[in-house]
Amino acid sequence: MADQYAQSGEDGRPSEIPAIRWDEPPEGPVLVLLDQTRLPAEEVELVCTDASALVDAIRSLAVRGAPLLGIAGAYGVALAAARGFDVDEAAIALAGARPTAVNLSVGVRRAQAAHRAALAEGGGAARAAGAALAAARLLHREDAEASARMAAHGLALLDELLPGGGHRILTHCNTGALVSGGEGTAFAVALAAHRDGRLRRLWVDETRPLLQGARLTAYEAARNGMAYTLLTDNAAGSLFAAGEVDAVLIGADRIAADGSVANKVGSYPLAVLARYHHVPFIVVAPVTTVDLDTPDGASIEVEQRPGFEVTEITSPQVTVSGAGGGIPVAPLGTQAYNPAFDVTPPELVTAIVTEEGAVSPVTAEALAELCDRSRQVTI
Repeated sequence: MADQYAQSGEDGRPSEIPAIRWDEPPEGPVLVLLDQTRLPAEEVELVCTDASALVDAIRSLAVRGAPLLGIAGAYGVALAAARGFDVDEAAIALAGARPTAVNLSVGVRRAQAAHRAALAEGGGAARAAGAALAAARLLHREDAEASARMAAHGLALLDELLPGGGHRILTHCNTGALVSGGEGTAFAVALAAHRDGRLRRLWVDETRPLLQGARLTAYEAARNGMAYTLLTDNAAGSLFAAGEVDAVLIGADRIAADGSVANKVGSYPLAVLARYHHVPFIVVAPVTTVDLDTPDGASIEVEQRPGFEVTEITSPQVTVSGAGGGIPVAPLGTQAYNPAFDVTPPELVTAIVTEEGAVSPVTAEALAELCDRSRQVTI
């Protein structure tokens, strides 16, 4: 089950609530999430006491973003173990909650492997649960460290491609602290540029249909005092034509072995625009997002979301008679095409920035070498 309670500062400013945290109240361990569907209107925490509640939170996008989904998946396995549920059953449900984001299954497998190893050593259920939790906490720390390194590598690449600073960066969807154990992926690079006095403007795509850019990226930019401007997704072309974009920075939910990048739908058109206008198109993601078992973009399973996300506008404060509980903006019975992601081919990607450095040009050989180097560092 899940319970919700609101938190906010007395002065009305957002309080520093982490995107995810493990807690152990007297009634038993829980996983606490910042409910991202309620932002920016209010900061509300969602308390999950079992894996099924976490699966619901993942599917509803209360918790989202590739790196954070990996962390959530690992904690979900630990939660099932600590609460005495079937860990393997929980792992299957969690890993399948969002099929495109590979980090989710990576996190689940890491915690599950730690749990199984502890059981195989004869440590008992309590020790195995502790091992799963330790694996989740380690992944959480690693992601925070990876975020900082990605920001440094990304800023160095920007300075190399765009010497002189004054960067005008266009971003899509949300890639900040709300998706990470640290300060994010692509957003973390823009934030590093801002702190170093080299960000002139952050252009924020609203990101249809759930407006993660408008609701979440603008929220994070405002919190950090960044110079930002929100635009509708279909206004991006006019910005490129006017010469107002120096670079595009996005995250990724899965990077195939050939360098094809699955990210929030709307990313591929930006890559096409960037190529036509000779603007760098940079993907920022941890190495765990690279899936060498997926050979190419055509092999990436793209999640299809419910049609009401397009045919209705939802708000936490408003409940109307629409199928999804929102305000209808299309005639009753309208069919909607609503893929959660699209896939950008590697030839349109200027560079992929990871915690281990940047890959440019993006090739299968370069990605394989990067992943091999990352494994050696881990070992």
